[in-house]
Amino acid sequence: MYILIDLGSHLMSEAIFQLLVKNGYDHVVVSGKSPPNAFTPHVLLVDSATLNHDLLTRYREAKVLLIDTGIEPEKLCAILLSHRIHGILSVNTELQLFKKALTAVSEGQIWIDNGSVKTLLHDTGSISQKGKISHISGREQEIIECIRQGLSNNEIARRLALSPHTVKAHLNRIFRKFNITSRSKLMALAMHSQHATSA
Repeated sequence: MYILIDLGSHLMSEAIFQLLVKNGYDHVVVSGKSPPNAFTPHVLLVDSATLNHDLLTRYREAKVLLIDTGIEPEKLCAILLSHRIHGILSVNTELQLFKKALTAVSEGQIWIDNGSVKTLLHDTGSISQKGKISHISGREQEIIECIRQGLSNNEIARRLALSPHTVKAHLNRIFRKFNITSRSKLMALAMHSQHATSA
């Protein structure tokens, strides 16, 4: 797995670099240093300060894992809904969970740690008030719930006894209905809707 670290804090970038290297990750580069030839990261480790850097444009195929360094709930919601985020990780995450998150995100899954989920669920900002999910079928609601749980298309297909192609078609319709383009945005919307409807 190739990992590129691009954080606002150089000290934190170096600390994570050392941590990963000591734990067997051989292909890790800190932004600003010369990467090896043909280095194309599978995962970009970023924070809110570096989200708008050109690295996200340069490495469009890379999965983006956001390190939450104390982002306000409203800003976290806005980030999820406006950026191509594949995971959120707290700075307090234990090493084993960090490694698990890296693997999950690199494989195309969504990873949001419990602290971030709580932040999203307890936020009462404008997104949760406007983001109520309605005008969708029962099957689409089931798929949204599976996405909220972080399941892949194949896992959703197995759970709901559908073909992966059918799951993908449902997802495309859901994305169009909410004018969104990624699973992470749908997950954020679903979590806010759940909070809004239970409040």
